[in-house]
Amino acid sequence: EMHFAESGGGLVQAGGSLRLSCVASGFAFDYYAIGWFRQAPGKEREGVSCISSNSETLYYEDSVKGRCTISRDNAKNTAYLEMNSLKPEDAAVYYCAVFAFCGGDLEGWGQGTLVTVSS
Repeated sequence: EMHFAESGGGLVQAGGSLRLSCVASGFAFDYYAIGWFRQAPGKEREGVSCISSNSETLYYEDSVKGRCTISRDNAKNTAYLEMNSLKPEDAAVYYCAVFAFCGGDLEGWGQGTLVTVSS
């Protein structure tokens, strides 16, 4: 059974930074792409970023390009999302997710970590 432990969310002022972490277990982490998506109250789920199993392919949603960096450490079964220059519109619950490849079907996701950005 896939299990994800996300952390790193919190309250930050606009312009600040956060680093989200996702520790995964229960599957062959290094065979899968890992992504982050977010969902704000009353809004649809939105893909934020994705990294391929070997870290060679990276994807960023347009609104976070230049402000976010996704990475992974396969030896630690951990993925990261570093977010800088945060804006109030970045506020959401951020979820770690697993895909066979970036752009593929969602195969599992975690409970999420809340990011709040004050203006």
